[in-house]
Amino acid sequence: MDISPVNLFGMTRPELEAWFEDAGEKTFRARQVMTWLYRHQARDFDRMTNIGHSARELLHRTAAIALPQIENEQHSHDGTIKWLLGLGDGQGIETVFIPEPNRGTLCISSQVGCALDCAFCATGEQGFNRNLSAAEIVAQVWLARRELGYIPGGHRIITNVVLMGMGEPLANYRNVIKAARILMDDFGLGLSRHRLTLSTSGLVPRIDQLATDCRLALAVSLHAPNDELRNRLVPINRRHPIAKLLDACWRYAAGDTRGKITFEYAMMAGVNDSLELSRQLSRLLRDRPAKVNLIPFNPYPGASFSCSPEIAMHRFRDSLRSHGIVTTLRKTRGSDIAAACGQLKGCVEDRTRIRLGQKSFKLAVQT
Repeated sequence: MDISPVNLFGMTRPELEAWFEDAGEKTFRARQVMTWLYRHQARDFDRMTNIGHSARELLHRTAAIALPQIENEQHSHDGTIKWLLGLGDGQGIETVFIPEPNRGTLCISSQVGCALDCAFCATGEQGFNRNLSAAEIVAQVWLARRELGYIPGGHRIITNVVLMGMGEPLANYRNVIKAARILMDDFGLGLSRHRLTLSTSGLVPRIDQLATDCRLALAVSLHAPNDELRNRLVPINRRHPIAKLLDACWRYAAGDTRGKITFEYAMMAGVNDSLELSRQLSRLLRDRPAKVNLIPFNPYPGASFSCSPEIAMHRFRDSLRSHGIVTTLRKTRGSDIAAACGQLKGCVEDRTRIRLGQKSFKLAVQT
């Protein structure tokens, strides 16, 4: 029987230790392999010179280091880079690197498309095809490091990773958590949990589960301070309304004395940018471990919204600050190459147009 090789990108350290042990090898081989793979960016098993011959033969026979293919690479005038990555099955995802003076942030995808159907997001317009494997999630970081010229032992180009690309991370829970553990492992990418952020539209049961399983920095796509408006903008709100979502957020924050929940708020002209709505938002977040990230709406072909005027965004920000809410107004990056927040489309073939009201929605939300 033909058995496909296991992709090492999808294996946590305990899994790799068990894999070596089952094959009659010492478990410390797992740490050696992960060191070569992640610290030295090695893809050739023969480069792993401190690994014994029998273990390397095992790797050659039964393992692989499989990467997505770069289908397209675009560079923004502001330094942002976007890669379209082919997954080998006709599907494509997008990954974005945003350089800043003191850090480099990589936005990675967790699904091919998205089923949550948010009214202002280009990814949802593409429909949904499938969840990414843990290997496909981790490989985005490895590939971006290679393309950015990572030198083993040198300057860390990617300092922060955000699950804020295509898809809803908490709808692909098992694979996302597995990937997060690999990214944070000391023998993996070695990321601090404060430098690995998960952005969610608000799957409340999964937020509570995340607090127990793998506590990361949490960002919540809020975009409205009341249920009537949020139901229209973020349809998952009909299942998990704002009060229940915020309760889950405060439970999550209670387990981390250093942490605040980041609330993302896309500013759309005449939709959610009034002073009255800023006051409503202040009442929800005042005296809570919260900070607000205001995001200028990034247009895409067919979008029914436009970005709030600059004066309206500044007024909204200043109103929140006057009520003691830590608030930033994000600078748009990569919009000229459709790499900004809400603009990612990828290449979603054979997509299923799954929406929240359909029975097939459960197929897009992994249990």
